[in-house]
Amino acid sequence: MNIRVLGPLSIDNISVDMTPTARKPRKVLALLLLNHSRVVPISALMQELWDDDPPKTAPATLQTYVFRLRKQLAEAMGLSAAEVANDILRTTQNGYLFVRESAVFDLSAYHRLSKAGSRAIDDADLRTAAESFGRALRLWRGPALTDVVPGPLIRAAVAGLEQSRLTMLDQRIELELRLGMHREMLGELATLVTHYPFREDLHAQFMIALYRSGYRGRALEAFQQLRQNMVNELGLEPSHRLQALQQSVLASDPGLDEVTVVSLPRSSGMPEVPAVASSF
Repeated sequence: MNIRVLGPLSIDNISVDMTPTARKPRKVLALLLLNHSRVVPISALMQELWDDDPPKTAPATLQTYVFRLRKQLAEAMGLSAAEVANDILRTTQNGYLFVRESAVFDLSAYHRLSKAGSRAIDDADLRTAAESFGRALRLWRGPALTDVVPGPLIRAAVAGLEQSRLTMLDQRIELELRLGMHREMLGELATLVTHYPFREDLHAQFMIALYRSGYRGRALEAFQQLRQNMVNELGLEPSHRLQALQQSVLASDPGLDEVTVVSLPRSSGMPEVPAVASSF
């Protein structure tokens, strides 16, 4: 079974597509997958489907959606509905649980590679860390669950995943800068600062990569472009940190050969956060 949530929702078995097309069953499946191997309470599923105004028929309707999902999985995998209920989409005392340990699941792979990269940083193996983060980032095929109409829980989970992706991107670039790969990164960074015109860390990394590659003037131009974007669109000046970086470039400060922009994660850092809060 192949499961993908880092982009459009997709679940298939040996090229047989099992992705539901109806909007609300897709939301049920998406929330279950975001909490893979964790129980999703019925109350959380109902909030996702109907926010704070569920109809009186909500519990029965939710059961119907789960029944349809099980039936679709059973038909595609050549299993009975009972086997799917026992082994894949289980009913618990107060909710549902999606379990498929043998599945190829992009979100699980993303978290696994993230932890592997952090462990490599602990071991001072920056090249392995950069490679792990790069592999994790390549799992993304677009915004997470981009074709699912989100309710409050999926929306919050997707926002968290997107922030995780951007943070990991910053960290992978930081690692490659520390590995002396500034020239190799110029093209990617030029594209990224265009896509994210207000992300100061990315602009700082671009300025440093340009400076270390011998493009001092272009590094100053990158700062001026950031400043123009921020003043015109936000009415703000770049932070004091970015202004200090500009002054360092103007002065050809030798410290720019060692300066860092973002901190690197440790394996003892923040744990993986589920999509459903434990208070449900």
